[in-house]
Amino acid sequence: MANEFTKMRRLRVAPLVLIMVVGVVALTCVTFTAPGFLDSVDDPDARPWHWLLAGLALAVPLVSPILLAVLASRQVDMEHQGHGWLLNQVSGVTPGHLCRVKFLSMGALVAGATLAQSALVVALGRAVGISVDLPLGPWLGYTTAIIVVNLVLFALHLLVAARVPNQLVGLGLGVLGVFVTLAGTGMPLWSAHLLPPWGYYAVATPVDTDAGGVVALDPPYLSVLSLGIVGALVFLGVTRMFDRQET
Repeated sequence: MANEFTKMRRLRVAPLVLIMVVGVVALTCVTFTAPGFLDSVDDPDARPWHWLLAGLALAVPLVSPILLAVLASRQVDMEHQGHGWLLNQVSGVTPGHLCRVKFLSMGALVAGATLAQSALVVALGRAVGISVDLPLGPWLGYTTAIIVVNLVLFALHLLVAARVPNQLVGLGLGVLGVFVTLAGTGMPLWSAHLLPPWGYYAVATPVDTDAGGVVALDPPYLSVLSLGIVGALVFLGVTRMFDRQET
């Protein structure tokens, strides 16, 4: 795994992760410009934290699918270009094992970036003067659920990038994922379940807005957990198949 972190430094992965964090936080902060928001930061009935959480839930699916595709592509493209699959296999590291190591190393950064996005939004909310109590349950629940969805989506892109040398395919899938995600937000909850993993950005959303303001929801976090379990089993199964294939 240390070797993968060395590769990531050479590939300048850190700036991409930073862009993902900054992009999500910046889009979320558009909420601060909503009419009357800054005047209601100390009004519990106005639910300023829920409005900010709604902004975060919109920003994450706009930014994450494309950048996760780029991160997966950067992780794998060097193996295609430099015959890394063959060289690693000669040294006893199978393609499937290499994919699993790449997932663990990059997945740790993806999870950390997702936590950072949520924490920074909360910090900025305090900075602009939100003084009401933070609804900790919805924030922690949403952050944890998005970590799961992001990791499952990254695993999918990693598998696609590993099997398809043309990295434009994975990037195209990332762009398509944004449109699928946006479509899922306008669908009934049951139909969002039919668009894994992108639809689960909508499934995990803990708030909604209507004419009366912002409304707290009760997301089916068990569904997100099920996605994580199924995604892990599929990833392990496919990478086991990679282990048995000739490079």
